[in-house]
Amino acid sequence: MADTERDPRPDPIEYDGPPDYRVVGRHGVYPETNHDEIARFNFLAQMNRHLSTKIMPGVGEAFDARVEPTFKKKKKRDFESRHEVRKALLEDPMFQWWSALRRATMETRQQAGRWVTLRQAEELNAKVGELTEGDERLVLDPKFKQPRSTEAIDHHCMPGSYHTELVPGDITGPANYDAGIFATTGGMLGRYNDGGGVAVAEWVKKTFGDDFKPKRILDIGAGLGHNVLPIAAAFPDAEVIAVDAGAPMLRYGLARAKSMGIENVTFIQDDVSDLSRFEDESFDWVQSTMFLHETSYKTMPMIFAETQRLLKPGGIVLHVEQPQYADTMPLFEQAMRDWDAFYNNEPFWTKMHEVDLDEWMKKAGFGDNHLIHGGVAAVVDKDVFPDAADDDSEDFGRKAAWHVIGAKKVA
Repeated sequence: MADTERDPRPDPIEYDGPPDYRVVGRHGVYPETNHDEIARFNFLAQMNRHLSTKIMPGVGEAFDARVEPTFKKKKKRDFESRHEVRKALLEDPMFQWWSALRRATMETRQQAGRWVTLRQAEELNAKVGELTEGDERLVLDPKFKQPRSTEAIDHHCMPGSYHTELVPGDITGPANYDAGIFATTGGMLGRYNDGGGVAVAEWVKKTFGDDFKPKRILDIGAGLGHNVLPIAAAFPDAEVIAVDAGAPMLRYGLARAKSMGIENVTFIQDDVSDLSRFEDESFDWVQSTMFLHETSYKTMPMIFAETQRLLKPGGIVLHVEQPQYADTMPLFEQAMRDWDAFYNNEPFWTKMHEVDLDEWMKKAGFGDNHLIHGGVAAVVDKDVFPDAADDDSEDFGRKAAWHVIGAKKVA
């Protein structure tokens, strides 16, 4: 009798994965996706989540149980650098398995997004062209020479990186980026992939108060504008300038902004290490969000110097990035974070995260007593999207939570 009364179904497991791709925000120039394309993005988002929450912890266990003891036994000493840790991890099957799967999901994500945009390239290019042609808020330079840091690299396995144009007026690259970043982050950037920009805007208002009313804002390395548009929306009376090296990104960015009803952003093609087109002390706020790691070691001091030159007295510069490799960060974590530099076409990642950004800010002319530090996590619709601030898992280099380093320029 007892057996017939027992419920054979297991206890339900609370779902802890990414949201369905179908809840992603569809602005006016967002690529159309069919059933199979949505299924691919959902699979990739789930796979990335599985790798970060189920497989990556196993790499840590393998390091503690095998990799580190083997190294100590052989070398008769502890690890001395993240590079030694990485090279030791390369010999372990658990790291090899995780790394291969992570790389495969990134390549598959790029190809999935590329197929979505290429099959409708003519329609997308025409739609963006109609929205941007003749608009003074799009400033492109036909003679612009790409910096080596963008020209030579397919960043994070993205074919053609940010700047390649397959045909005149092409925007398939940024459309691919926009459509597929959901899969890379597991939805942690929110409905419009703008959770980082929303977080920055809220942090600035909270930190600097109602008295901070910037009239002119400069966003460098703006890409397609997913981080700058929330800032422009939060400060609607400000003139916002978004600068990037990639013409396709800027075209798509303006069309995207207009389709979302944000009208106070101008998109300009330029090299952010030399912004001589702008006068000294002409901006109240200079911002970069997850951009510094895609610039070269040689270029970064030039960028810092330019931001100091461009700021008005009383203005602020803020750089939002993954955390630096401080002495307090375990070498294992540093090595895992370095994965993007060696296996995800982010060659400047490792050097950028080891430098003392405070010292570089001071060398650029910012006072030691006026440096700014903080932290932000992507702001999303918690009813639909996972909140990075509440997420205890760690996907080294991918989690939507960042450090803020900046400075205020004094008179």
